[in-house]
Amino acid sequence: MNVAAGPKRPWVMAARPRTLPAAAVPVVLGAALVRPASINWLNSALCMVVALALQVATNYANDYSDGVRGTDHERVGPFRLTASKLVAARVVRRAAWWGFTVASVAGVWLSSRTTWWLLLIGASAVLAGWFYTGGPRPYGYYGFGELFVFIYFGLVATVGTAYVQHQTIPARAWWLGAAAGFMACALLEANNLRDVEGDLAAGKLTLAARLGRSRGAWLYGACVLGAAVAAIGAGQLIAGVVALVVYLPGVRVAFSTLSGRELLVLLKYSARAQLQLGALLAVLLALNTYWG
Repeated sequence: MNVAAGPKRPWVMAARPRTLPAAAVPVVLGAALVRPASINWLNSALCMVVALALQVATNYANDYSDGVRGTDHERVGPFRLTASKLVAARVVRRAAWWGFTVASVAGVWLSSRTTWWLLLIGASAVLAGWFYTGGPRPYGYYGFGELFVFIYFGLVATVGTAYVQHQTIPARAWWLGAAAGFMACALLEANNLRDVEGDLAAGKLTLAARLGRSRGAWLYGACVLGAAVAAIGAGQLIAGVVALVVYLPGVRVAFSTLSGRELLVLLKYSARAQLQLGALLAVLLALNTYWG
């Protein structure tokens, strides 16, 4: 890797910016459920800090855990700090826990303004982030990654952000949480489909690895369809139709014969589609609440 751009570049790349929509979109959707004039901006900002810090911390934690296990020995995906040996493993681990600390501090502040029950949810999110690939039995290695991503980067982030506005949960928050969760899972599948061969060799049995490259494409398609159906369930028919359109490039790649490094573009398409669909849903929700 060329690090001539400076010492910060490897850290930015390892933070995996293209995965950040998975953290930002559900927070925006949760806040958009109330009238724009009544949005609690401080609470929403704290939710965003928690979500983004958890995402970056989890990415660093995965970098560390996969690196020390040797899972990234034959890396075809985005740059990793630990596997490259550019940064000592203990430094990457420390960065992960600094990220979790930032999320925790913001979470405590948010809890003090709303309800202390959020601390339990936040603690479980930190544990889920670390044990995705960390610990003696990482659940990501057994095919449970999608379940936890759906819960935390879908339901918890969206419903939680909606709740901290005025301590109520609109019914549509659950549908929007499901939409965000399916989009986040599609982003995860973009990574896992690319890494099928390497993960199998390393004993990392993600759902995509268990299904194989060809059948794993159907899992990506199911996530896209789930996002569309959930958007319609939230009363956003236009967004449901648009979901199928913006994800079409990604679906085509998923069902192609591309594999390994050739699938890097799938992450780009998936992140872009999530941003586009998330923005459209937020605008439609804002218009509905403003005129409703």
